[in-house]
Amino acid sequence: MTSPFLPAETGTVTWYDIVDSPVGRLALTGGEQALSGLFLLDVGSRSATIRTDWKRRDGGFPAAAEQLAEYFAGTRTEFDLPLAPRGTPFQLAVWAELTRIRYGTTVSYGGVAAALGKSLLASRAVGLANGRNPISIIIPCHRVIGADGSLTGYGWGVDCKQWLLRHEGAVATAPTADQLPLFA
Repeated sequence: MTSPFLPAETGTVTWYDIVDSPVGRLALTGGEQALSGLFLLDVGSRSATIRTDWKRRDGGFPAAAEQLAEYFAGTRTEFDLPLAPRGTPFQLAVWAELTRIRYGTTVSYGGVAAALGKSLLASRAVGLANGRNPISIIIPCHRVIGADGSLTGYGWGVDCKQWLLRHEGAVATAPTADQLPLFA
């Protein structure tokens, strides 16, 4: 499987910008070539913080800001941005698989594990990788739910996950094995 991601930029300045959204202010981070982070700033105890080694660049990610605005307006269902998340090879494989989950659908952690050629025992590892996704919303970790259809954990809170799924018109139930693949 080919990765949809660019290699992580090293030794460069990490830029950030803040954009507004219906789920709160979003911090976009990255280098010169790609977005490496999208974090929510207004989610109470789960709020991300701006790191002191990041440099502010107002309007620094215009394509990402525009595509996010279109997503929240309901006119965009897929993102087309250069992404460079940092993670282990397994995390990158999970995040790549997340990018294949279609807008308006959900899949279970076990479904992601199966799509990666892993057994259901890997569901927990998929959940851990899912929880470490550094580019929330664009890499749609919110579309992964419990096997019983429950809205299990989400780094920015289950309320936010529920809002995003409702916004996409997703039915919050996990697919059965005969409904896979749900990937484009």
